[in-house]
Amino acid sequence: MFPLGGFAVNRFYYEWVKVGVIEFSLTRLKAEQRRRYSPWLAAMGNSCSNFGIPAGNGPNPVGCTDLMMDHTVKGSFFRLYYPCQETEKAEKPDWVPCKEYFNGLGDFMKINRRLSEQIFKYLFGSYKIPAFLDAPYKPDGKRPVVIFSHGLGAFRTLYSAICAELASQGFIVASVEHRDQSASATYFFREKTESEMAKETLAKTSTSTDNTLVEDWMYYRALQQGEREFPLRNSQVKLRADECIQALNKLIEINSGAAVQNALKTQFDWTTLENSMDLCRIAVMGHSFGGATVIESLCKEVKFKCGIALDAWMFPLDDEIFPRVKQPIFFINSEKFQWAGNISRMKKLDSTVIQRKMITIRGTVHQSFPDFTFLTGNCIGKLLKLKGEIDPELAIDLCNKATLAFLQRHLGLEMNFDQWDPLIEGEDDNLIKGTNVVLLQSSI
Repeated sequence: MFPLGGFAVNRFYYEWVKVGVIEFSLTRLKAEQRRRYSPWLAAMGNSCSNFGIPAGNGPNPVGCTDLMMDHTVKGSFFRLYYPCQETEKAEKPDWVPCKEYFNGLGDFMKINRRLSEQIFKYLFGSYKIPAFLDAPYKPDGKRPVVIFSHGLGAFRTLYSAICAELASQGFIVASVEHRDQSASATYFFREKTESEMAKETLAKTSTSTDNTLVEDWMYYRALQQGEREFPLRNSQVKLRADECIQALNKLIEINSGAAVQNALKTQFDWTTLENSMDLCRIAVMGHSFGGATVIESLCKEVKFKCGIALDAWMFPLDDEIFPRVKQPIFFINSEKFQWAGNISRMKKLDSTVIQRKMITIRGTVHQSFPDFTFLTGNCIGKLLKLKGEIDPELAIDLCNKATLAFLQRHLGLEMNFDQWDPLIEGEDDNLIKGTNVVLLQSSI
């Protein structure tokens, strides 16, 4: 098993994909073939299914928008989730923003692009983010801030259930899209060449506000044959932390009233965020590779007052940073993913002075945190390890409530999230305090 943010990839999965490629091409299915495969498609999840990403449970409706400050690869790119005003006009954006992300997922899983685009578009293309695109911000004093880091092979929209829940509870959340080549796909803009300018009338409409720019897509970088993994992942986690800090700094600028130069075409009024954020109450959160990014970010930036690491993959981190992390950390793990060596690295962050907590959610798998877990049927979901034995909405609810309680405790919030304090200690039938992994002395 490989620790991914969007999918569990293993030998069995590739065998399943090969069977699907041989037997199933959506571009060639006739009506009778669609009827023949309809039970399989229903089990997988498709536009006719009853699946969907759960909306936030808090008192606020949720808005979202995208920000790309500095159109180059060195700029900051994130999706912002925020409490919004009630509106009838705003629409919910597509969960997967465009076909290039389907292509990236196909590349990541080593499936032919043309085929993967058709399959993913059919299965997942109808799903929407549980937030209103560019809806007006809802002012209500200064709000706490969370920076979210996605896992390996994911991108900024794949954790919308978690981000929307936090926003519904009053947080401003920036879900970063990393450009370290760990995302399955991302993009920036470059200047058009003369030939591209000449063909401009034939080209598709740009997503940029500047018609002299063109999208430049960056896809997942696979490990090369014979290449050592640690140097690559270690360099990536350092860049990821820098991107989280950069996103935070952009929010600080926006909060101060600085003019926003967004390279993307959006309708959101960024001036409404002036003085909206409580810059003394900032946390960092992430899943898998994003969990390692949490630790690296805490080490690099003291403005982050605490961190929540969801099923963290600790491999990319240098041992030397562990004693330099001074903020509280909450590890929320799945039951099926962790192993002794990874847990032992988490244990290196234990402290008698700084609160470090760990719980494990029973019946969960590594993919119980991203949105894919809500969008597949039970059989196929378990087959591909996108679902565990526990109901996915119950699992994410436990995760979110424990997160909110931890954030209230360590950001000093005056909310009612302390009602879920027992979850931090693993006090629930569906939780394990600490870990289910047996640690031998040699692994500690």
